[in-house]
Amino acid sequence: MNMIKNTQARLASALRLPLVLFAAWFSVSAWAVDSLPGGPSMLELNLQPPVTAIARDQAWLNNLLMIVCTVVFIGVFGVMFYSIWKHRKSVGHKAATFHESVAIEITWTVVPFVIIVLMALPATKLIVAAKDTTNADLTVKVTGYQWKWGYDYLNGQGQGISFLSTINPKMREFAANGAKGAPIPDNYLLDVDHPLVVPVNKKVRIITTAADVIHSWAIPSLGVRQDAIPGFVRDTWFRAEKVGTYFGDCTELCGKEHAFMPVVVKVVSDDDYAKWVAAAQQKLAAGPDASSTTPVASK
Repeated sequence: MNMIKNTQARLASALRLPLVLFAAWFSVSAWAVDSLPGGPSMLELNLQPPVTAIARDQAWLNNLLMIVCTVVFIGVFGVMFYSIWKHRKSVGHKAATFHESVAIEITWTVVPFVIIVLMALPATKLIVAAKDTTNADLTVKVTGYQWKWGYDYLNGQGQGISFLSTINPKMREFAANGAKGAPIPDNYLLDVDHPLVVPVNKKVRIITTAADVIHSWAIPSLGVRQDAIPGFVRDTWFRAEKVGTYFGDCTELCGKEHAFMPVVVKVVSDDDYAKWVAAAQQKLAAGPDASSTTPVASK
């Protein structure tokens, strides 16, 4: 009888940890959100689906470098573990007695150098392409504030439009309540009141700066990440090839509400963009008090 009780106790002890882990996983998965088109996905192991040429090149380069690193890792550690096992003392091998080998020294200096150079070539080409902001169809100045974004359309269709983009107040209230009382939305902490609106298949130049501390304007699906630094003007660009809404965030630790500074870009057709520009300019002409919900404010 004691043996049976001991066996049951050991079995219960062995099952306790898996049951606790399963309960924890179930409780987390019950609150999990679904994948967000244009934003993060559940159980995502790779970069977000690209919608620009630059983003596709970034994904290709990332995969290439991961393959190179994996091959180097397997080669180096494979040779090391093989040598340790094959030439172990227990099978009669004795350590070689030599101080240095010129051939080996040259090899393990030249080979990594060549690998790094070959890796740097496509990376440099991609960086240069990402900084080529010439011949832009639209230029937008992006200013980072604590904690919101300011958008000013400087050139192209929509010139003169200006507005601030802040996190959706409902998201802030939801976070303040500890995400209780309602299912977590898929765009949790990623929704804004006024997204940046741009036309599809048009080259959009983004000029970044900041009014207080360093921020960073980043949209993974567009392949864009540009720091916004006070007193400096930096630029990047993108050409979205697909209509949709794309989500990002400030990727620099900019203060206590860093998590409440999302970036949302809405890519629309040419006709829809023309309609949005006409409506925004009409509100701008009417003045800032024309509507309490207007996304446009005169400077």
